[in-house]
Amino acid sequence: MHFHIWFPNIFEMKGGIQVYSAFLLKALQSLYPKIEYNVFLKHDTCSLSNISLINNTKFHFAGKTHIKLRSLAFATQILGHGFWQRPNLVITSHINFTVAAYLLKRLTGIPYWTVAHGIEAWNIEHPTLKVALKNADRILAASKCTRDRLLQEQNLAPDKVLALPNTFDAQRFQIAPKPDFLLKRYGLNPEQPIILTVARLSKSEQYKGYDKILTALPQIRCAIPNVHYILVGKGDDRPRLEELISKFQLQDCVTLAGYIQDHELGDHYNLCDVFAMPSKFEGFGIVYLEALACGKPILGGNQNGAVEALCQGELGVLVNPDDTDAIAKALIQILQGTYPNPLLYQPEVLRQKVIELFGFERFQHTLGSYLEHYFQSI
Repeated sequence: MHFHIWFPNIFEMKGGIQVYSAFLLKALQSLYPKIEYNVFLKHDTCSLSNISLINNTKFHFAGKTHIKLRSLAFATQILGHGFWQRPNLVITSHINFTVAAYLLKRLTGIPYWTVAHGIEAWNIEHPTLKVALKNADRILAASKCTRDRLLQEQNLAPDKVLALPNTFDAQRFQIAPKPDFLLKRYGLNPEQPIILTVARLSKSEQYKGYDKILTALPQIRCAIPNVHYILVGKGDDRPRLEELISKFQLQDCVTLAGYIQDHELGDHYNLCDVFAMPSKFEGFGIVYLEALACGKPILGGNQNGAVEALCQGELGVLVNPDDTDAIAKALIQILQGTYPNPLLYQPEVLRQKVIELFGFERFQHTLGSYLEHYFQSI
């Protein structure tokens, strides 16, 4: 058996799609260690030691090609190797790659699977992409929400679209005291209530809701004067946030932490008292799972994939992401210990539940059942 795996990247950038892709590869390798894997990466330039490898996995990189020519170079690479090696299955972790997979299938009959993560798979209108999705042998949706939207919007066969929710590394994200080095870095004391958001600060991703938290902070400060908000991430939306901070005079209670090293992410979750990301277009939200694994109360938007990640409010607090007053009141309640969900204040139970529901073993078992059923049907 021989699989071709097409990823945007997994080594040199960390985002939701990259993390999901890395777990997908790890699960495939664990389930079928004797299969030969050729992994094609559009944007990476080399492999790094943060991904465990098995002997029969070979990586192909297109990231050194100039960005203007990279799509062409990558398409040439995946189609050329597909014609030459004739894999048993192509799996891609981004729906945009399905156009090439569809062409390969038309010419060679090679089946293909793809992954739909969230907003990139909603409201698709490009006719070629719609045809490519319709002809995919399976679509793995990173949330039931995305699966439902695909079925409704693209009129796909229900048995072709399967939910495979996000997962996380339970060994990496664990409950720990507030790290002293971060308290010193940000000039905070251990008793100070800390709100944390981790997100890309992009103009195209303002739906994450970090600006709503800034707008809610004056109200929160009235109830909790020493509250501090740490916003981790970088991007072209930062100047707008700096203007908001100045407008509401929040300079002394907000830290724009910028980019942090990947190995410090767990430390930042453990630094906070509540993780807040009231997003309104979230496909799922791996960050919710990571923070839950650290035993933290979560505030998320009551729309789309965040509802699934927080189990309809069982594992966190769901609010209207456009309602600044509701965001402020919920965060005040959480930080004051008065929110009417006792599970929020039981870190070990939160951690155990998120592992049971979304841990890697669950992810791998679900993927394995889909593949076994597929192989039996062909």
